[in-house]
Amino acid sequence: MSGEFHKIRRLPPYVFEQVNRRKAELRANGADIIDLGMGNPDMPAPPHVIAKLAETAAKPNVHGYSASRGIPGLRRALVDYYDRRFGVKLNKDREVVVTLGSKEGFANLAQAITAPGDVILAPDPSYPLHHFGFIMAGASIRAIPAPTPEAYLSGISKAIRYSVPPPTAMVLCYPSNPTADVCDLDFYKDAVALAKKHDLYILSDLAYNEIYFDEPTPSILQVNGAKDIAVETTTMSKTYSMAGWRIGFAAGNERLIGALARVKSYLDYGAFTPIQVAACAALDGPQDCVDEYRSTYKSRRDVLIESFGRAGWEIPSPSASMFAWAKIPPQCGDMRSLEFALKLMNEAEVAVAPGAGFGEHGDRHVRIALVENEQRIRQAARNVKRFLAKMDDGGQSEALQRTGS
Repeated sequence: MSGEFHKIRRLPPYVFEQVNRRKAELRANGADIIDLGMGNPDMPAPPHVIAKLAETAAKPNVHGYSASRGIPGLRRALVDYYDRRFGVKLNKDREVVVTLGSKEGFANLAQAITAPGDVILAPDPSYPLHHFGFIMAGASIRAIPAPTPEAYLSGISKAIRYSVPPPTAMVLCYPSNPTADVCDLDFYKDAVALAKKHDLYILSDLAYNEIYFDEPTPSILQVNGAKDIAVETTTMSKTYSMAGWRIGFAAGNERLIGALARVKSYLDYGAFTPIQVAACAALDGPQDCVDEYRSTYKSRRDVLIESFGRAGWEIPSPSASMFAWAKIPPQCGDMRSLEFALKLMNEAEVAVAPGAGFGEHGDRHVRIALVENEQRIRQAARNVKRFLAKMDDGGQSEALQRTGS
């Protein structure tokens, strides 16, 4: 037997792994790398949620297999959340599934609904799983440039006319990872109308819906008739700083939820029951912790935009999510994102995520995560300032050499 497996051949080298490998090498040699790369929350989960986890785990009857679809109490808690937050009514038995984080939910949903040769419409740039979850399931991805939500929707309209076979689903993600773009309810209304016109399912990733800095972000399920064709995945990873707990949800269209639940029934027995009980405490309990996380991310955003701007790197201020999406500074010439990210880490000891990892249209950008405290962000800005000054000097020297001066 020789050669790569079929599905592995369809997956390109993971550019983030190259950054992570170099980061580990530098740290092993004593470098103080300020890591703004991975969206890994650095704040602890709420104390009352941790207490509930410990209390439940101490019980002798909770250590067996759990429920693949999620314990009833947690599904009920999510139903209550949707009603409270969005005014959306859901059936906990037919329209909700608990997942092992939104990533697992989205990937298994792709496996559940995708046939080989299906065409899926997805934004570019976008979270890698929005493309490769379907590619691993045998689908073809039609990547639609998404510099704004409106441009993405317009691109979908054009792509539908030229797709053979006709597409079966389109992916949405707002607040966006990586661009931090947001959309309003009118956008979702237009998306639902377009999907119904062309017989498409909508798969909406709502992982960052509680990290907003202006107006609260909407859910597509608020649109009348959205549940006819849409399912939404979300997670407790960012909202409650519970990334390692691996708890998320899918909610919406009964047929899609049923397909996901059936696939999951063959693959897992659900998350550890005490984690699910603790997740109930998060959703049903006091929400001031969510306000505090949101306030912290907002303060970090403001420090990042101000300090990096003074350092010579102008970064647009995101209105949501835990990321900033930044063009590679002009001092760095024609560098692409991976080269820039490695050079920045080698010379400024600051790690960022290369935009190429999010699609072809991200390769002149990097994603910066708000996962270090304000002091560390300011330190990163000082390092960046020295790095850009060095790049400026290098660029001037090259120009002089080219002119023969």
